[in-house]
This record gives sequence, C-alpha cells and structure tokens, in this order.
Amino acid sequence: MTQSDTRYMRLALSLGRRGLGRCAPNPAVGCVIVRDGRIVGRGWTQPGGRPHAEPVALAQAGDAARGATAYVTLEPCAHHGQTPPCAAALVDAGIARVVVALGDPDPRVDGGGVDILRAAGIAVETGLCADEARADQLGFLTRVTQGRPMVTLKLASSFDGRIATASGDSQWITGEGARRHVHAMRATHDAVMIGAGTARADDPSLTVRGLGVDHQPVRVVLSRHLDLPLDGQLARTANDVPVWICHGRRAAPELVSAWAGLGARMIEVDEAEGALDPAAVLQALGDRGLTRVYCEGGGSLAASLLSAGLVDELVGYTAGLALGAEGRPSLAAMGLGRLAEAPRFDLVETRAIDGDILHRWRQRQR
Repeated sequence: MTQSDTRYMRLALSLGRRGLGRCAPNPAVGCVIVRDGRIVGRGWTQPGGRPHAEPVALAQAGDAARGATAYVTLEPCAHHGQTPPCAAALVDAGIARVVVALGDPDPRVDGGGVDILRAAGIAVETGLCADEARADQLGFLTRVTQGRPMVTLKLASSFDGRIATASGDSQWITGEGARRHVHAMRATHDAVMIGAGTARADDPSLTVRGLGVDHQPVRVVLSRHLDLPLDGQLARTANDVPVWICHGRRAAPELVSAWAGLGARMIEVDEAEGALDPAAVLQALGDRGLTRVYCEGGGSLAASLLSAGLVDELVGYTAGLALGAEGRPSLAAMGLGRLAEAPRFDLVETRAIDGDILHRWRQRQR
C-alpha cells in the first residue's frame, strides 16, 4: 500500500470519529471513496447508528463510485439488519478496490464482509492503520468481545493527587480550559457515570455545555440504596436528558418508583462485598447498548473499577497546586500490598491545557 492509501485512510478515521458518542450500539465508522486520485465520496456513521458510513459515501459519489477505491475503517457489515449489508452496497456500486483498517469481530460479520467483496472480484486489502482504528473502535470491540462498554476514567487533581481540601472545597482545582476539555470528552462518549457520593456532594448536571453540540450522553448514577436527592439537578432534568440509575436489589421500592416517576431508567444489579458489583453494572450497560462510558468519580467508584481491571483508559488533568495530606484523595483505598498488584497503563498523550497538564493513558495488555 502507498502513502496515498495511508493519507486517505487517516481521513476516513478522522471522519469516523465524528460519530463517537452518537451511534451506539453501532461502531463509529468512516469511509472515503477515491477515483483517479480525486475524493468523490465521504461518509461516517450517522446519529443513531444509521445510515452507515459506506452508504453515505456511496450516495455522495454516485456514478463516480464505479471503478473507485473505498477506504473503510472497519470491515463492511455482511448481515441484513435494519439496512442491507454494506459489503453488498459496495459491490452493487461497482467499487473496484476496498482498503479496510480493521476486521469486525461481530459474529454476524467476522470476515463475512471481506468474503462478499472478494467473491465479487473486488480487490481487498486489510490492516492499514489498524492500531489507530482499534483505538477508535475500542468501545464497540469491548462490547462485542466482553459484553461491556469501554470505560474512560477521568481524574482531575492537584499535583499531589488531591481532589478537594479537607473541608471539601474543590471548585475549581483545574482551569477553564481543562473543564472545557472534559465537556468535549463527554460528547465523545455514550454515557457519563458517577457514584452516589458525587451526586450528593456536587449535585452535578453531567451535561455537555458550551460546545454547541446537539446531543447529550446518558447520565448514569450508581446508588446501591438510592440515597440520592430527589430535588437535585439530575432529578429535575431526568425527562430532558436520560438518567439511568443502577441500584441494589434491596433499594426501597418507593424510591425506585419515585425515580421512575421522574423519568429515570431504573437498573437493578447484583452486589459484591457490600457495594454494587462494577462488572455487573457494566454488563447491564452493555446489554442496553452502551459502548463508551466516561466515569467522573468519585473516589470509591474509581477505585472499584481500577481494582476490577475495568478501566480501559485514564484521562488525568493535573493542576499546579498542592493540597497536602489532609486534602481528599482522588482514589479510595484499593487494598494493594505490592506494586505488582497495581493496574498499569501506558502513556498515550500528554500536553498542556491553559496551565494544567492533560495526560491520557491506555490499559496495558498483559
């Protein structure tokens, strides 16, 4: 494959990212169609997951698709769902060559899309920019292979890892630029998740603000006993922006009914060691179609997810101030006795944001 192939695939990847947070449970795919060195069609998975990237690009290309090359970030689907297979659409359009970044492990596809293309005489090449595509598709892939969404854990803290003073004063440790970046991260995820303690202490709205986006992530709260304020921001806005509450089996029925009456979706999950089982929570969210979850705390929820090996990415915002040992730590106790027991992550990105430091890490594969 050529440098031009790489350039077109990277364009397709950038297009596909436009769908992140907007097309679950479908993958956010990008497609670029090129004929005689000219881009004749571009597409990405549309809000709600349909239409898929390939039909969008083919519609734009029209007759120019015949004899062209299609660059697709994920293997074209091979099954009849609410729409016909994208692989068949590429065949019908007369595409001569397809370059695929990554195979689709969904059992309904899993090589079937490539087989359809090759059976029709189309030249197919795979694996171009596969690592980039895998990072973009992590949520979709995790749900298909593990039954749960990917988890991005966000921690905003002082230089010494504190999230508030001893009295609870925390607004604001990081600056406006970092907070704006948090809103951008929310927009690329299907859901924002917090624990009950954060809901009580901060009364957050958990919405995307100040970016002009026309969609909002689901707001997920974990509350074993439903000890949440019924007059807080989440309760007042549950009919406007979805609120899903994961609770234990022993939660008071009247509280379950009260929250359901406010418009919240109630999800009963198993408990483990006196708390909601984080694996069961994520399984329940995956069963309901979520692929990407952005966890914003608090410390107990973050520690439980890390301890269970359920955090796929860490996003940290570190401010240039120190709060001392009396400040509140960003993580609750994890019960680690040896360094070898600690979850390890590999650095993906680091940069300054208006005087704070953003650092992003991805779970190390063992």
